[in-house]
Amino acid sequence: MKVLMFGWEFPPYISGGLGTACYGLTQHMARRGARITFVLPMLRERAQKSHVKLMGAVEVAEALPKAAIKEASLVREREEENMRFLRVSSALRPYLTEQRYVEELARLERERVRALGGKPEGRDVSDSVIQISGEYGRNLVEEVHRYATVGRRLAIVEDFDIIHAHDWMTFPAAIAAKQASGKPLVIHVHATEFDRSGDHPNWEIYHLEKWGMEAADRIIAVSGRTRDLIVSRYFIAPAKVAVVHNAVIKEKTVERKQVVRGVKEKIVLFLGRVTLQKGPDYFVEAAARVARKIKNVRFVMAGTGDMLPRMIERMAQHRLLDRFHFTGFLRGKKLEEMYAMSDLYVMPSVSEPFGITPFEAMKYGVPVIVSKQAGITEVLPHLIKVDFWDVEALARSILDVLTDPEYSEGLVETNTRELEKVDWDNSAAKVLDIYGGLLP
Repeated sequence: MKVLMFGWEFPPYISGGLGTACYGLTQHMARRGARITFVLPMLRERAQKSHVKLMGAVEVAEALPKAAIKEASLVREREEENMRFLRVSSALRPYLTEQRYVEELARLERERVRALGGKPEGRDVSDSVIQISGEYGRNLVEEVHRYATVGRRLAIVEDFDIIHAHDWMTFPAAIAAKQASGKPLVIHVHATEFDRSGDHPNWEIYHLEKWGMEAADRIIAVSGRTRDLIVSRYFIAPAKVAVVHNAVIKEKTVERKQVVRGVKEKIVLFLGRVTLQKGPDYFVEAAARVARKIKNVRFVMAGTGDMLPRMIERMAQHRLLDRFHFTGFLRGKKLEEMYAMSDLYVMPSVSEPFGITPFEAMKYGVPVIVSKQAGITEVLPHLIKVDFWDVEALARSILDVLTDPEYSEGLVETNTRELEKVDWDNSAAKVLDIYGGLLP
């Protein structure tokens, strides 16, 4: 089975759980025999040419001969011969807001002018990426539609059986591919505009999401919670939406006992985008309450986002300067080491369609607390759960874990057993079954 898949982040270039989920899912789909062409927006930056061979052409319709893309598989996963990657010149980035898109566009233009020796005219098209058109879109939604032109062209030159698109930025491209090819379309909803923006959605993005859902032959939701939202807020027939839970890649390069902590205190970790959706403010408020009760504890906020300056200010107001640390965005070995040295992981998300990070913490024997609003609770019913807004309950739960070693060890043992049942191969099998129901 040949799959044309549209995504917008993939390791090592990730900003959140979407890239991690795409990697785990496609890895096991490929092992089950699926042949996947993964289309990924990418800025034309030489620093990003690492684990993939980038394909080059001014026009997609005139390029992409099979010989040219033969070896575009992950270097570090040579056994995945059924995976190949097409990089598209685009200013799209994971979790972009309109303001961030404009800032990114301005940065790109400055870099391009420097690369051309101060000459703003002309373009070097020798970079091995697919060129879509002359310029980047003027705003975020326009860029999403510009990316859609690639879908139409790839539908003409690529050989595939089915189209699979991840989240709203890729939906127009996938719809264009469906219109050009007549092949069935599966869209994968990892989050909705209501998750990102609460009850004040960007209606332009909402309508793009709804357009994708209506155009799809089948919809995959990452949790029953997300499925219910798709049905109730986007008015999609329930029979059209299937639930495929996320999983976790269980391999790791760092062991807990190998990590040098450098501090004697207990470490409580928040790791994720520092945005409204992830509830970082509730973490800071709970931390202040815990810090007043016990002294041998430090709090870490790992990640970046628009709320970071406010969180730093709030931490200072609570006088936690010597007990609170901000690491910025972590990846690779540093990310693994952060999990391994933690004594507790907290995910107080306001709205979490699924949430892979608790799985990752559990790999390292770390107890976890999550909000009741997280889809992962459908898979791990025995997790400690609190309402995201209940700061007092969150603080009490943190204190219970930190002050009762026997309780903490029991949580780790239970989570370890539960984690054994979680496998990306099961998720991959469900996705392939969904494909099978759409093919003749």
